[in-house]
Amino acid sequence: MDLKKLSDQYRDELLNNVLPFWLQNSQDKEFGGYFTCLDREGKVFDTDKFIWLQGREVWMFSMLYNKVEKRQEWLDCAVQGGEFLKKYGHDGNYNWYFSLDRSGRPLVEPYNIFSYTFATMAFGQLSLATGNQEYADIARKTFDIILSKVDNPKGKWNKLHPDTRNLKNFALPMILCNLAMEIEHILGKDYLERAMNTCIHEVMDVFYRPELGGIIVENVDINGNLVDCFEGRQITPGHAIEAMWFIMDLGKRLHRPELIEKAKNTTLTMLEYGWDKEHGGIFYFLDRNSFPPQQLEWDQKLWWVHIESLISLLKGYQLTGDKQCLDWFEKVHDYTWAHFKDPEYPEWYGYLNRRGEVLLPLKGGKWKGCFHVPRGLFQCWKILETISLQTFPGLLNIAETQFKSIY
Repeated sequence: MDLKKLSDQYRDELLNNVLPFWLQNSQDKEFGGYFTCLDREGKVFDTDKFIWLQGREVWMFSMLYNKVEKRQEWLDCAVQGGEFLKKYGHDGNYNWYFSLDRSGRPLVEPYNIFSYTFATMAFGQLSLATGNQEYADIARKTFDIILSKVDNPKGKWNKLHPDTRNLKNFALPMILCNLAMEIEHILGKDYLERAMNTCIHEVMDVFYRPELGGIIVENVDINGNLVDCFEGRQITPGHAIEAMWFIMDLGKRLHRPELIEKAKNTTLTMLEYGWDKEHGGIFYFLDRNSFPPQQLEWDQKLWWVHIESLISLLKGYQLTGDKQCLDWFEKVHDYTWAHFKDPEYPEWYGYLNRRGEVLLPLKGGKWKGCFHVPRGLFQCWKILETISLQTFPGLLNIAETQFKSIY
């Protein structure tokens, strides 16, 4: 593969296709915030506003402003979304609602912890872009609330009967691995390293199961044991693979090459486990005992699963030089660009059936917004750009990391 050419491909798709789509179609110039329910052409088909997608778009344009270019239109887009969130997104005590109507009136109570995590990410990046201390304070206060809810993320809105089958889910420690680094400038170095080590332990010691061949399970009981029920048998390949590039980032940040190696190997294991060998692509859900999954959409192919896999594979190759990562990257890249990219209109499809045919032609909805596609394009662009300049990808990084960890 021509890695420089690939780098240009990802960059051009981000800057000339995907970002203009969201800038032009998603901003609500009357009430503030963003429309996320956009059809194939970018027309709005529902005006409800979902807090975690609002937060993700604030984060996206703030991050790009901070890391790519100081474009005023990116900052303006982020600030107007942040101001809408600040005014309407929470109950006054930074308990973040799940959804609002177009004007900002709450529709669904603050039961979903990911409204909190993406609000934290949003205001963390926005504080860097603007220098506004109020935004940093919102991020820190919300992060503290997240930590207080770790044992019961849904709080009083939890519908499960207590003390019968107490499970903990992989998604929260997974996202905290990324969130801690996102707000390092707010948390401080010492606090950050304690938080990172806790998250790493949960992901790589509790949910990672060597007795199952090195796969990651989605739920365990509160003592970290496997449970034989629908939720306990659930495997979500995309979640596991996405988490592995968070872990690789942490491994690099903490100078722990053994952690990078383990995360890279887990990425390869989960891809082999989750790949549809008949039709191609990565399954959405699986059952670890090969029983029928409870989710009827288990065999669908979703955009974020494939894009996050591309990031993990490139990071694995960049940091270790393992060519298995590059081989898998080529395979996933070919599938992703052939099936999810719309050849006629901007942005990408999100939902395919098992055969790889478009299931829903929407470009955004209740769950898909301005996040995984542009973040993935940005990450792949920058990693490919770096790799193309390296003679021996992985070797220099690992040698330097090992030296620092020893001395």
